[in-house]
Amino acid sequence: METLRILHTNDLHSHFEHFPKIGRYLKKAQADTSVDEVYTFDAGDFMDRSHPLTDATEGQANIKLMNGFNYDAITIGNNEGISNPHWVLERLFDHAHFPVVLANLREEDESMPNWALGHKIIKTKKNTRIALIGLTAAYPMTYGPNHWHVKMLGHAMDQQLAQIKDKYDVLILITHVGLKMDRWLAKNYPQIDLIVGGHSHDLLPHGEKVEHTWVTQTGKWGNYVGDIHVELENHHVTKIAPDTIPTASMPAEPEDEAVIQGYYDKGQKLLSEHKVAKLPEKFNDDKIAAVQVSLDAIADFAKTDLAILSSGLFLTPFKGGVLTQYDLQKALPHPMHVVRSTLKGSDLWRLVMEIEKNRHYLDHFHLQGMSFRGKIFGQMYYKGIKVDTRKRIVYANGHEIDPEAEYQIACLDNYVLVPFFPTLAIVGENEFLFPQVLREVVGNYLAKIYPLSSRSEVNDRKK
Repeated sequence: METLRILHTNDLHSHFEHFPKIGRYLKKAQADTSVDEVYTFDAGDFMDRSHPLTDATEGQANIKLMNGFNYDAITIGNNEGISNPHWVLERLFDHAHFPVVLANLREEDESMPNWALGHKIIKTKKNTRIALIGLTAAYPMTYGPNHWHVKMLGHAMDQQLAQIKDKYDVLILITHVGLKMDRWLAKNYPQIDLIVGGHSHDLLPHGEKVEHTWVTQTGKWGNYVGDIHVELENHHVTKIAPDTIPTASMPAEPEDEAVIQGYYDKGQKLLSEHKVAKLPEKFNDDKIAAVQVSLDAIADFAKTDLAILSSGLFLTPFKGGVLTQYDLQKALPHPMHVVRSTLKGSDLWRLVMEIEKNRHYLDHFHLQGMSFRGKIFGQMYYKGIKVDTRKRIVYANGHEIDPEAEYQIACLDNYVLVPFFPTLAIVGENEFLFPQVLREVVGNYLAKIYPLSSRSEVNDRKK
């Protein structure tokens, strides 16, 4: 008999507050001599630009810390593949001590990224051949504008399985596709023994068996670590017993708090060194002023006259005086992109009616996921649009909407994804604008209309 111990994480999202405990747990488990072999995997979204240190180092701080976790393989999530510009992802793993398995992402010329492997076969000390295939969420609408070609899961699986036919004894998938798609993979590819998954933030305390395949996931943010016991006979799996360990149950060390605070302080320091603009006093503690200038910013970026934004995006107001990248990151931590949506006048009218219908509901609605890093959705604000709610008349640029005319409006990818404004997703011709995220779009606009006054300040911004 052969025994394996498989440790796994997913959706860490730069929650560095758990890293000291996780690191110690993994190190101790990796030294376990009661089993023949220990392997450690991560299923993506390990970085999140809402943390200052991740944003300041373009994820390199995450890679350095993950090197200390001694992963045997990882795959990427949408926070690595979409929230980062193409060139950042190209160099993200330059100093990684672990391979990235990712079967369904290609460069625009269809070549394999030079930092990824479609699959990897590892051999245990007892000569069992374990094939690893990595998959990430297939979002062509957002990978395409970021100059990647993402493949559908079935296509990628068929291609990889053909390449590894008769070359493996055990098949493990490391996926960032969500529990629903993991179940689909298990049902359609019965040769899979184990799926180490992520993306949907589901906690499966003892895994879930889908026909012949075990599916595992540890929730989110490093709140749990996966720990799986595997038994084999003659190189074939006879038992898989998944478990999850609460990070809260792991012992703390006296220095943990200082280490965790140090990660934040370093990121804050790095971002604060980059000055963006010099704002007038009207921005002091005035969130609405921040919303209004940000409406102008996304409209300018998308080259539209019309725009919409929600107040819940702004976690803090801007401030008068010198605004730094840290100030912007603290106010707008979301990895969201601007969308230019083209709508017929009748559809724009419908969109505005959807906004007005949901306005009071959304004002205090607690929103999660879809790149949102705040707490509540908040109030919707318009640029270039006015509404007579009593008469149900919508005006664009001072004129009543022409039902047959074509209009363009700047919004965010989040608004296309949330269920409250279906018109955008159903009939909008939506162009996702990359690579800048919202705070970068706003920062560039503020730098243009409220420039730094001195040459030294301008040089600081360009560092």
